[in-house]
Amino acid sequence: MRPVTRLVAAALRLPAARTGRVAVTRDLPVRVRDGTCLRTDHYAPDLADAPCVLIRTPYGRGGPIRLLGRLIAERGFHVVIQSCRGTYGSGGEFAPLVHERDDGLDTLDWLRRQPWWTGAFGMFGASYQGFVQWAVAAEAGDELRAMVAVVTASATRDSTYAGESFALDTVLTWAELLEAQTVPWLARQWELKRGQPRLARALAHLPLAEADRVATGVTVPFFQEWLRHHTPDADYWRARVFGDRITDVRAPVAMVSGWQDIFLPAQLDDYARLRAAGARPRLTVGPWTHGSPGLLVAALREGLDWLDTHLAGRPGPERAPVRVHVGGDGGGWRDLPDWPPPATLTRWHLRSDRRLDRTPPDTETPDRIWYDPADPTPSLGGPLLVAQRAGAVDNRPVESRPDVLTYTTGPMSTAVEVVGPVRAEIHLRSELSYLDVFVRLCDVDRRGRSWNVCDGLTRVEPGRFPRDASGAVRVPVTLWPTAHRFAPGHRLRVQVSGGAHPRYARNPGTGEPLGAAVTLRAGWRDVLHDREHPSALELPLVPAPSTPGR
Repeated sequence: MRPVTRLVAAALRLPAARTGRVAVTRDLPVRVRDGTCLRTDHYAPDLADAPCVLIRTPYGRGGPIRLLGRLIAERGFHVVIQSCRGTYGSGGEFAPLVHERDDGLDTLDWLRRQPWWTGAFGMFGASYQGFVQWAVAAEAGDELRAMVAVVTASATRDSTYAGESFALDTVLTWAELLEAQTVPWLARQWELKRGQPRLARALAHLPLAEADRVATGVTVPFFQEWLRHHTPDADYWRARVFGDRITDVRAPVAMVSGWQDIFLPAQLDDYARLRAAGARPRLTVGPWTHGSPGLLVAALREGLDWLDTHLAGRPGPERAPVRVHVGGDGGGWRDLPDWPPPATLTRWHLRSDRRLDRTPPDTETPDRIWYDPADPTPSLGGPLLVAQRAGAVDNRPVESRPDVLTYTTGPMSTAVEVVGPVRAEIHLRSELSYLDVFVRLCDVDRRGRSWNVCDGLTRVEPGRFPRDASGAVRVPVTLWPTAHRFAPGHRLRVQVSGGAHPRYARNPGTGEPLGAAVTLRAGWRDVLHDREHPSALELPLVPAPSTPGR
């Protein structure tokens, strides 16, 4: 065992290594059906009958993933790390999600021909490394014995167009990150040190069809395609999502995610579909964003345990099928038999004087805000691709804006624990037919700081939601699921606004095409909360334990 892996394993409290002798062969050429050569590294432990772990990635085979390969190999697995086509020496052109099924299955055929192949393999990876797992999982057969899917999902379309908006920050930041892999290291470090000014300009730029060139200096084909093919019925996505066969997957699946992760709702949908099909996946959701260091450490520990149990036949101690971290003061880890747990659904109504109350409204005057897409309501924290900008932050700067409404309870006399799906129903009238509704739940502490817990956005356009005789429209908003404890003395707060830019692309208010819109139309909107229009947030309440979590 090398000193660096010994130190890392000790720091991360990983299981003991089974061998210190790992032979590494780099840049192996794996030729797939269309003749493209995919560059591949092989980490071979000096153990007989060691099964294989496959990691396919567009992010290179050096740096941290090289260390990961050796750590896993030292624990008794052949590790094969392959660069997706068009990345880091692999031939062809990188086109997200297009070739991953065929390339993955062809790589499996290559594995079967290796002298060290034992007839069993597992897969491991986060984000895009998880998409490629789902691309082949249904067709890999009984040889696939285990999957470790970290902050990822079988279908990416709904995460890209959450609420039928467009996840601008995530998509453009990812496009810039991929393009940055092709520039010299010093140039990249200089851009990061300056705070990525090109990306910041691109996120504010219109039309969006030019934003990729502003951010990277080149036109990014998939970014252009995702701007064009954004409608729910677009044929483009049918071959790029893999959820339609998730119930055919027989391999045991371990899922790891975070409450502030960009793919959390889609990943929990995968969990629910596997459970409905009779599978028993393991689920861990912690206090993490997409790139949190804590997430990566937990994923490695969970992944090694899962691979040991289901791939190598070395089961460890039993643990609950679901383990979630409850945020907030006095929260902590909870073991659950399933997700979501039984809960009491409660409605917290938007009321006059900006109150949030369990009592339904009667006759109340609407609250009015002006939304101007030329000065869009900014996003602050939350589920973002880049960990440094993501997560829970003090929301008072955005709550002080005139285009944000807040509704707040009085101090809680006892702890309130919310665990499960969160939904809102906002009734409004507007002079505009095209608009967005953003809703965020916050925890206001004793010092008055307002910490975001979960949120969601819904895009409104003609015909999507019916209007009543008064011209009001009821807008359902699905927020991120959560697990959070509101401590005694804290208050619940709901924000309602017209957007969260640049996390979501601003709604221009005109109905112009997503990529071409340049005309911006501002307008009033009235948020209603009366007997006929009871705007409310629906929260799943569970009994709060009398002692703090662990």
